[in-house]
Amino acid sequence: MMYLKAFLVGGLLCLIGQILIDKTKLTPARILVSYVVAGVILTGVGAYQPLVDFAGAGATVPLTGFGYLLADGVKKAVASDGLFGVLRGGLTASSAGVAAAIFFGLLMALLFKPKDKS
Repeated sequence: MMYLKAFLVGGLLCLIGQILIDKTKLTPARILVSYVVAGVILTGVGAYQPLVDFAGAGATVPLTGFGYLLADGVKKAVASDGLFGVLRGGLTASSAGVAAAIFFGLLMALLFKPKDKS
């Protein structure tokens, strides 16, 4: 049942993004940034944690989940370190994911020799 919940929530988030791409004049980059900001805001007001508890990876893997990760990291770091946690909390929480994305992006670039679209 957990797989179904993750699929439905993750699919719904992707569906909303696709509708925004198809039906608005927003660029994909603005939509991606909006998703991250929405994740931060929803986490800040306490509305995203119930979705994470319900859907697991369906809520944490999309870009809203990255915003959730940043905000949750800041919240935990502020609780333990005070104001200094605002600066380091999000970076500490997301560092492994960012490092993995850079590493695997480099690996794929080395393996597949990307070229310009021309």
